[in-house]
Amino acid sequence: MRKVKIAAVQMRCSSSRTENIEKAIKLTEDCAAQGANIVLLPELFERPYFCQERNYEYYAYAEEPRFNAAIKAFMPLSKELGLVIPVSFYEKCGNLLFNSVEIIDCGKLKGVYRKTHIPDDHYYQEKFYFTPGDTGFKTFKTTYGTIGAGICWDQWFPETARSLALNGAEILLFPTAIGSEPILGADSARHWQRVMCGHAAANLMPVAAANRVGQEIVLPTEANGNQNSSLTFYGSSFITDGTGETVASLGREEEGIITAEFDLDELQKQRLEWGLFRDRRPLMYKDIAKK
Repeated sequence: MRKVKIAAVQMRCSSSRTENIEKAIKLTEDCAAQGANIVLLPELFERPYFCQERNYEYYAYAEEPRFNAAIKAFMPLSKELGLVIPVSFYEKCGNLLFNSVEIIDCGKLKGVYRKTHIPDDHYYQEKFYFTPGDTGFKTFKTTYGTIGAGICWDQWFPETARSLALNGAEILLFPTAIGSEPILGADSARHWQRVMCGHAAANLMPVAAANRVGQEIVLPTEANGNQNSSLTFYGSSFITDGTGETVASLGREEEGIITAEFDLDELQKQRLEWGLFRDRRPLMYKDIAKK
């Protein structure tokens, strides 16, 4: 048996980067106290969701992994507590800027995944800040199994989950920042969850999503073109089992953690028994790449 306990963190993000990192550390310690091996944090948790507005000054937030404050803070914590921690951050690489996640495994950097699908919507204006990722759908062999990570908008695409599964993932992790749709007037929370439950069921592997909560307000300034807006992040972080059943979840407003334990060997056995990967017909799927 290869048992692993996954945790997801749900938190509010304030205007203080230091406070956000300290809160994330405290919640990660709480996860470790409950026996977690892998701790998933929300997307871009170091700051408020700056992509709500267009502001050239925010390009300065991007850093190389070795200089990023959150990565530097979580490396010794990961080593001390024996944790795998994917850290979402704004990455600078030469003249390109990415929405990325660094995988830290017991104090060691395992590599970076760069967000493939970049949204562009009212108050989710990520194309202003991020170049589409160039890493492909990477998986990472860690102390606690092989993990595949997507980032937020990636989670809506079945190709993300299937590609990660084909590349050897045993667990799918999605750091997230998602909430209200002020223009559409839609509440996507349950839709969002159902999409990922489908990924788990179709690939017979656990999925975890960690979201932020709370209202984040943008006030008009000359730098943002006098934009005045707000987003309310709806939390609802969750973990599924390999059949897509939600086994742990949080509410729409609370901060906190959830955990769930899985036997990776048993899940691998089930994937072989069901034959979903055996019976795939890749040559019949050419339309996916054409259209």
